[in-house]
Amino acid sequence: MTEAPVQPSPGTPCWVSLMARDLDASRSFYGELLGWEFHPGPQRLGPYVRARLGELDVAGLGEISRDRSLPVTWLPYFATDDADTTCALIRECGGTVGVGPMDSEWGGRVAIAADPVGAAFGIWQTDGRPGVSPDGTPGTFVWNELLVRESVQVTTFYSAVFGYRIEPLGTPERELRTLLLNGRPVGSVRGTDLPEGGGASWVTYFAVPDVEAALRLLRKLGGTIVREVRDSAYGRFARVRDPEGGPFSLIEMRDPNDAVERPLRGM
Repeated sequence: MTEAPVQPSPGTPCWVSLMARDLDASRSFYGELLGWEFHPGPQRLGPYVRARLGELDVAGLGEISRDRSLPVTWLPYFATDDADTTCALIRECGGTVGVGPMDSEWGGRVAIAADPVGAAFGIWQTDGRPGVSPDGTPGTFVWNELLVRESVQVTTFYSAVFGYRIEPLGTPERELRTLLLNGRPVGSVRGTDLPEGGGASWVTYFAVPDVEAALRLLRKLGGTIVREVRDSAYGRFARVRDPEGGPFSLIEMRDPNDAVERPLRGM
């Protein structure tokens, strides 16, 4: 008898999806950089493809409608047991719901929302589909961090919606907070200076086997480095942007098991 898929706990990061302006160019860039192949995905909201490593779906790439002036960004998706109830709670807590909730062609229900400071994220009632578990495999996401000007209000929002416990880290000036679910770190929020004209946004970390080699390739492919390589307890990482300006980070993990046993904290 085949075992039923394990439903991820509500609040667990289970997927990441890029909203790009030129889907073909983004496919070429990320395919070369992270070793992804692409397969057709749900088309209900426009062109969309699934990025794959072998038999594993690792991310989605969609295309922003030409009549919408949205930033190019990676969206983390958080698991929920009931997308409709979660969307109602998002609104009650000061967030907005821009898309959905609606049935997903992959099963379950999905929605795209924004927190009170305008950072976009998704929710997915997976209907048993496991999504992606950050396990340190090169080419997969291992962490998500929200960059905001001030972190207290927005961490209160995510705690109310997903039940996270908030753990302050570092000094008050850094305003670094980790989001814990059932005692396990699943993301972080960093209060920081944002670029002029830039708003709050989630930044996804992707694992690579060699961060220096990945950065050389990134430059060759038209990407830019926002912050040069730094060392951390979990590995060497750098903040970068794709050719359309979409922010993300690359990390060469010291021990891939850290992504499972001790998820990245306050990178």
